[in-house]
Parts: sequence; C-alpha cells; structure tokens
Amino acid sequence: MARWIINANHSAAQFAVRHMMVSWVPGQFNRIIGVLLFDPENVAASTLQVEIDATTIYTGVADRDKHLKSPDFLDVEQHPTITFTSTRVEPDGLDRALVHGDLTIRGVTRPVTLDARWAGPAHFDDDGKIYTSFGFQATAAINREDFGMRFNMEMEHGGFMSGRQVHLTLNAEVDLAED
Repeated sequence: MARWIINANHSAAQFAVRHMMVSWVPGQFNRIIGVLLFDPENVAASTLQVEIDATTIYTGVADRDKHLKSPDFLDVEQHPTITFTSTRVEPDGLDRALVHGDLTIRGVTRPVTLDARWAGPAHFDDDGKIYTSFGFQATAAINREDFGMRFNMEMEHGGFMSGRQVHLTLNAEVDLAED
C-alpha cells in the first residue's frame, strides 16, 4: 500500500451554506495536511487522515470570517483544527469510493461518509526527478448543529439567516511519499 501526502499547495477544503435561505455562500480553509494510504488495485484497504487548519477560513468577507472563527461557530481559539479519520473504504466503481470516517469539528466527533472520486496517476519530471500524483475530490453534507454550531438569527418574515446544512468538498492532490 503506497503512502501519499496531501500537497497543500494544490489542495483546499471548501464549503457552502445557505444565506437567508435563498443563496449559497462559499468559503474555504486554506491550509490542509494529510496522509492517504492508497492502492488503486486494493481500494478497500485504503485509509485517510486529514487535518484542516480552521484558523485559515476564508469567505472573502473579513467580518464574516471573524464571526465564523468565533465561539458562535468554529471557536478556533479552543478548536483550531478540524480532522477526518477514515474507518472504512467502500469501493464503488473504477474511480469512486465511499469513505466512511469520523469528522471532528469543535471537539465534537460524528460519523460522516465522503463520496470520493479520483484521477491519475500523473507522472511529471522536475529537473530529472520523477514525481507521481493522484487527484481526489470528496464531498459530503453535514448538519452544522450536530457539531455544536447552533447560532442563528430568525428573519422577520420567516426563515433563518444561516442554513443548517453545510456542503463540504475536499479537493486534494496527493503526491507519492518519499520514505
């Protein structure tokens, strides 16, 4: 089983959540690291560990980012990282698998299933050294309230300011580790 390292320069953890129940507000975390044990010939034996630096949240609006870092949402002072650790991988086709695991946000751990797809391998030469990479995209939807993020504001004419459901996307390039 080959060991792959998430290439932080070519990876991001992204999210989208409803605002005022009508539009989707996107954001991302700009620093993620992780290790994947992966062999496309034996996908079921794969494992994944990801760590996201919650302090790097970015939505393009400084005041919103500050609020999302506060105890109302991520509480990054007390919980600066978000983690995902796989517990089981279920192959589903030539380039797809369901990755079951534990997602921890704000110190709360819940089971989550990532719908993962991959492409590769790609091989490239960098000054005479050959590198091998795969690309992965994994998606899931979570209820933020399951992780203790219950802050919301009721709108005057019905509905709430922030949706409960958060759509997550992990776009990652992984490089073969040099051991």
